[in-house]
Amino acid sequence: MTAQPSSVIPQPGTEPVLAVQGLTVSFGERTVLDALDLTLQASSTTALIGPSGSGKSTLLSAILGLLRADAGSITICGEAMQAGNSASTARIRREHIGMVFQDGYLIDELTPVENIIVPALVAGVPATDAEERAHAILAELGLTVQERATSSFSGGERQRIAIARALINSPQLLIADEPTGSLDPANRDRVMDTLVSLPQQLGCAILLVTHDPVVAQRADHVMALADGKLTATVHQSGQAAGR
Repeated sequence: MTAQPSSVIPQPGTEPVLAVQGLTVSFGERTVLDALDLTLQASSTTALIGPSGSGKSTLLSAILGLLRADAGSITICGEAMQAGNSASTARIRREHIGMVFQDGYLIDELTPVENIIVPALVAGVPATDAEERAHAILAELGLTVQERATSSFSGGERQRIAIARALINSPQLLIADEPTGSLDPANRDRVMDTLVSLPQQLGCAILLVTHDPVVAQRADHVMALADGKLTATVHQSGQAAGR
């Protein structure tokens, strides 16, 4: 892989799903993000890599409006994301962003469909409509799940259920934070097969945080975070080791 000087993935003539410009975040005397720029376009997957403590979680927190930056701006689908608990910030998260976490954070006692519809119910979607959406998403992902407690499913199945939940409100930006970190290689690959199919299938952009080089190589673009800056690397998408 060879380094590129830019952290912007160019797609002329299209409005970016995510635009981070000049983002600076410091804790005391330590600058974690240093005038960082990042642009994500629709229908693409971007992997974010970097050592522990490099600022990946800080960047995600800022994008989600959970952390106030010292300088810079963040726009999601053309709307400015401001840190805080404002109604505007909550609405942008609800309407434009889906999240997949390393441990899923599913409610074990609920069925998969009951887990999947929770964000839709919070957004005010009637339960019947939300359930129809959930079944449609499961069908699109090729998932067949029985109506039993989510705790009875395997780790890989649970993570794919979590992906379905993240898609229930049709987000333009899907943030996946170490989504395969707790999985064995076989389940890792199944989950990644699902994730990398979504941008072309649904038109969303994915920001994928990972420590796993095999996972990173499945993305269209790989961004390395170090010393507060992002560096884009070029690779042949999908040519991960062992695949």
